[in-house]
Amino acid sequence: MSEKHLVCHGAICHCQYGTVPDKLAVKTQSKRYINDKDGTEKLMATHVDIGKTFQNNTFGSCAKINNNPCQVTVTQWNGYYEKITLEDNNGKALLEDSKVTCPIGTPDCISITFHGQTVELSQQNIENADKEVLVELFPFFDLDEGVELEDDEEVDVNLIKL
Repeated sequence: MSEKHLVCHGAICHCQYGTVPDKLAVKTQSKRYINDKDGTEKLMATHVDIGKTFQNNTFGSCAKINNNPCQVTVTQWNGYYEKITLEDNNGKALLEDSKVTCPIGTPDCISITFHGQTVELSQQNIENADKEVLVELFPFFDLDEGVELEDDEEVDVNLIKL
């Protein structure tokens, strides 16, 4: 599993025969969250997320059916991680290079273009950061003042431009 991300609710997928991407919707479990400090949004996706498991359940127009509207139905996931199995649904964790089979398309015609995980800083991340590294990264900030986050406050890392 080196250098591969686990996939979560909201991952962006694309079909090679479709015209637009769609977001993965995890519907087979409700307990295992990844990369989500509050445990409210990013459920871990597994190979048992089959059927109508996308947000819109369409990839636009489908080239396999003469550009008629796509009605995607997941029948099988391939390339999942065998070493992680959820107790809730016996599902194996999906990886960012996992592929999906749709009965209208071909085997593995749907791929994951974005795994769904995002950076989410917490107060503990700031407290655990190596001060020497931060001084190098942010030379114009006075790090001795400290950075305090409120419980509901998030840091927008895009605000810091070097």
